[in-house]
Amino acid sequence: MRVTLSALLLAIAQPACGQDWARQAVEHSPRHREWVMVKSGARNVNAYVAFPESRSKATAIVVIHEIFGMSDWVQMVTDEFAAAGYIAIAPDLLSGVGGLTDQNAIGKAIRDLPPAQITADLNTVADYVSKLPGANGKVAVTGFCWGGGEAFRFATNRPSLGAALVFYGSGPDSAEAIAAIRAPVYGFYAGDDMRIGATVPKTQEMMKAAGKSYDVVTYPGAGHGFMRAGDAPAPAADADAQTRDRYTANKKARDESWTRLNKILGKL
Repeated sequence: MRVTLSALLLAIAQPACGQDWARQAVEHSPRHREWVMVKSGARNVNAYVAFPESRSKATAIVVIHEIFGMSDWVQMVTDEFAAAGYIAIAPDLLSGVGGLTDQNAIGKAIRDLPPAQITADLNTVADYVSKLPGANGKVAVTGFCWGGGEAFRFATNRPSLGAALVFYGSGPDSAEAIAAIRAPVYGFYAGDDMRIGATVPKTQEMMKAAGKSYDVVTYPGAGHGFMRAGDAPAPAADADAQTRDRYTANKKARDESWTRLNKILGKL
């Protein structure tokens, strides 16, 4: 069955858009955060940067947003990476596209971004963050949903990446693209997300055939978007059992993912 972009957005837009809790978490963060403008060819790319509270130089991580764009949660998770000890930068890949307030319009605009432009913007912010005074020169990439797929694709275009952390995003469908990957790729997938989960075996097969490193973990009971859903407040005490069980599974997947990614990034 084909799932349209509109149907996907309608299915998950509500939890993505109702993010007062994420906004409040960012506002109360003790870490330094700032918006910067990075030149990417003729484009100006706005990017959100969060810095760790550390005496040592840190690994940098490029954070690629979901189909929802630069939401409050994207800023929150960027700050969470800083809390874990990394310099995190989240580019607004819709920089220069103004006047979009409807979620369907935002999703369509993101879907229609030229791949070459996305790659150029990501390379620009990766170069920028790697040269900050507090950076140690190592750069990884991560992304969520649409951004997860773009993180995988970025690994096909930037050989110097230390790692690619792909959260519930699909892999390249071209053997030629996969052949260009040099960084190890780590997949974080939801057990109850057949739309993406069904693509993983083929990606594993192609990565193995190409001799590439692709380490996959699937979290039972979690749904698509479990990193955001696991960050959200717990459901009300009178919520139905299915809602409470889903939240528990998403929170567990989110927590285990943080443990795993810290181990991965700590080895760079």
